[in-house]
Amino acid sequence: MTTVLQSHVFKVDDAGNSLPYLLHLPSGYREDEAAKWPLLLFLHGASERGDDPMDLVAHGPVKQLAQGAELPFVVVAPQCPAYSTWAPEISGVHALLEEVSVRYRTDPDRTYVTGLSMGGAGTWAITARYPERFAAAVPICGSWMPEAADRIGDLPVWAFHGEDDLNIPVAHTDKVVAALRERGNDVRYTRYPGVGHDSWTRTYDNPEVYAWLLAQRRTP
Repeated sequence: MTTVLQSHVFKVDDAGNSLPYLLHLPSGYREDEAAKWPLLLFLHGASERGDDPMDLVAHGPVKQLAQGAELPFVVVAPQCPAYSTWAPEISGVHALLEEVSVRYRTDPDRTYVTGLSMGGAGTWAITARYPERFAAAVPICGSWMPEAADRIGDLPVWAFHGEDDLNIPVAHTDKVVAALRERGNDVRYTRYPGVGHDSWTRTYDNPEVYAWLLAQRRTP
């Protein structure tokens, strides 16, 4: 059975800024009206920017859902405007996340974020900006600043990067992971030998990644 992905547009402000997005409600969501579900925010890469959120089915959890996979999350996948990157859109993404978390039955202690390439950078960025909002993060081949480690704090992180990535060298993730470990964060880090920029396909195809996310809960 093909999983239905709902297409919506979130109005960010009155200046004409908006974020198209895809929404997935897990199997069983409507059957159990008392259950609260984990919420997964997915941030796509640069090639999927634009104004047609169905372009997001190219990669990641959204691709898996479009192909009929069952993922036990409420999934929200915004689309970055073609003229932008995730960093300047982070406040809008957070506002969208807040709206989804209120409108749907989500567990506030099980909100997760993951993204690839530009979305990997966005994952680092939003966890540094709003560290208290998330229970765990899975950034994949994204470049960010090691200075963010103090903001990310002890948030559970599992980072991934291909060692032969020519688009975003693995050293970018190395530096952030090293900074997190220096401040005491027991971050998990998987470097794929012989793998180039596409380190996301094998990551999202690994059921252990989703199991690890679901095992993480936000602590007060």
